Amino acid sequence: MDSTTPVGWSDTTTELYGAGTMDGVRTPIPDRDTYLVEWAALHGGYDPRSGARMIRIWLDLVYRLARPLAAASVSPGAVTAATVAATTPVIPAAWAGGRWVLVCPLVVVAGGLLDNLDGAVAVLRARVTSWGYVLDSAADRVCDACHLLALWLVGAPVALVVSAGGAMMMLEYVRARAAGAGHGEIGTVTVGERPTRIILAAVGLALAGAVPAHAAAVATVAAAATLVVCVVGLVQYLVSVRSALSAGGGVRPGR
Repeated sequence: MDSTTPVGWSDTTTELYGAGTMDGVRTPIPDRDTYLVEWAALHGGYDPRSGARMIRIWLDLVYRLARPLAAASVSPGAVTAATVAATTPVIPAAWAGGRWVLVCPLVVVAGGLLDNLDGAVAVLRARVTSWGYVLDSAADRVCDACHLLALWLVGAPVALVVSAGGAMMMLEYVRARAAGAGHGEIGTVTVGERPTRIILAAVGLALAGAVPAHAAAVATVAAAATLVVCVVGLVQYLVSVRSALSAGGGVRPGR
């Protein structure tokens, strides 16, 4: 390994994948099981092959969609940019109101799917970097903000939307700080994870578009549900990370 080795890349990974690349594409593209091994290595050791079935099914879908992108030399950064580009139309669609709101859940789901593809492409192309990790996290927060803004445009109270956004940001901030303190990136899977928030936004916006007369009420329920799962998720994560870090012993400087 040398200074050009991507973050999260190990000698074991090199043995699994091989070092050969051609025109920016690893040859051959890793198979599904090898992809899951490297995914686990980059996510705190959480092994989806022995974890929740839904996570395994989801990652299998992501792998199938990412494989041709990796083979076509599509860069992870391009996929991240596409994620934001695919999500932002949720704002004008929500602002237009009426049946236009039915476009919103399609946009939200498409953006959520693309969000998973950039990391998969990075793994399959051996392009995992610290910068990519930071860029992906920033893109996630932009997309989260778009979802909440759409709920506000459809009729959710601004105070509720801001509160949901604050709780969501706090959950993600605590997770990032815990990772910096040595806790695994995934750590505890809480009820407030991003897939849950995407589902709440998509369902809320779909119902708001289907019944425009009650759009504001539906958007309010979706925003309130987002706030609740983020608060509960934050409590879950704080309890878990305190126990894990206390058991590990030691105190990081700068506390």
